[in-house]
This record gives sequence, C-alpha cells and structure tokens, in this order.
Amino acid sequence: MVIEEVIVVEGKNDTHALKRAFQCDTIETNGSAIADQVINKIKLAKERRGIIIFTDPDFPGEKIRKTIDRAVPGCKHAFLPKEYAIDDRKKKVGVEHASKENIMEAIQQAKPTVIDHNDLDIIISKEELLLAGLLAGEGSRKKRELLGKKLNIGYTNGKQLLNRLLQFQITKEEFLDALRLIEEENEK
Repeated sequence: MVIEEVIVVEGKNDTHALKRAFQCDTIETNGSAIADQVINKIKLAKERRGIIIFTDPDFPGEKIRKTIDRAVPGCKHAFLPKEYAIDDRKKKVGVEHASKENIMEAIQQAKPTVIDHNDLDIIISKEELLLAGLLAGEGSRKKRELLGKKLNIGYTNGKQLLNRLLQFQITKEEFLDALRLIEEENEK
C-alpha cells in the first residue's frame, strides 16, 4: 500500500515502523522544539501532497501535534491509542512500538481538522458532554479514552474534548453512536 500524503513523525524509529507497514514519505520533527525549516518543509508538503500528523500518544507528542496544527492548519491527524504504542520491556510509549496492523489502521482513519467551525450545522454542547459523564465524575477519564478510540480522535482531557470534537467535525449522530457503543460494551 502507498500513502499519498507525507506523514509527520517524531523520529527515525517512527519512520522505520511506518515503512515496514507501507510505502510512504515522512518528515521527522526530531523532538518538540520544531525548527522553522521543518515547519516550512511541512507547509510545502501540505500544499503539494497533503500532511498526516502521526505523533506518539503522550504529552510531547500532543505538544508537537498542536504546534504543527497552529503553524500549518488543515492537516490530517492520525491517532494511536496509548495501549497499542507501549514497549512493555522498556516502559516507553511511541509509534515505533505499535504493530504494523495498528499503524495501518491509524493512518487509514486519519481525519482532517476544520479551520472554520461556523460551517458545522450539528454542534455538540458542553452540557451534553457533562450529561454523558465525559467532563466530571468518576470514570469520566476512562469514558473520554474510549470515546477518543471509537471516534479515532485520540485521548483528550475534559477541557479540550469539545474543541477536539469540533476540530474533527464529529457530528452529534457520530457522537451519540459512539457513546451508545461504549455503553453496550460496558454492559457485557
């Protein structure tokens, strides 16, 4: 399989893991202090081929993702659940530790961000998130993790959840379907 877009990753080990899964080109950030020349490379690649941001499911990875998203809006984002990216021996988290299948699934489900939220006709409210038990109370963190996995938008804290749902154009119907599936799975 060939990936048309250029995939932004954190380092060489991530690049090697992706190239074992499929044919692709990558841009490596080499850490969270992203150089201007790397941002310029990402901008050019976005114009010519498109960009998929695929960083580690941890704090530095999220910081890199946000930095790139601010500098180069409109990129696609691929998310990998943390439990798929852990090296049990070294207790490290990273894209390079994920299986070929999990990497392929994350890239195939990459979603673009929305630059103008005013175009969305179906918006989820903060009250709905609260009523769904996603913002406060016992189990809200776990429920957000499961929701992020179901919707392929990654984990987010309560403060950022609404922004992430808007950013990836998650409709109220998709949101409610994901919640229903989570509740059905928890009942089993």
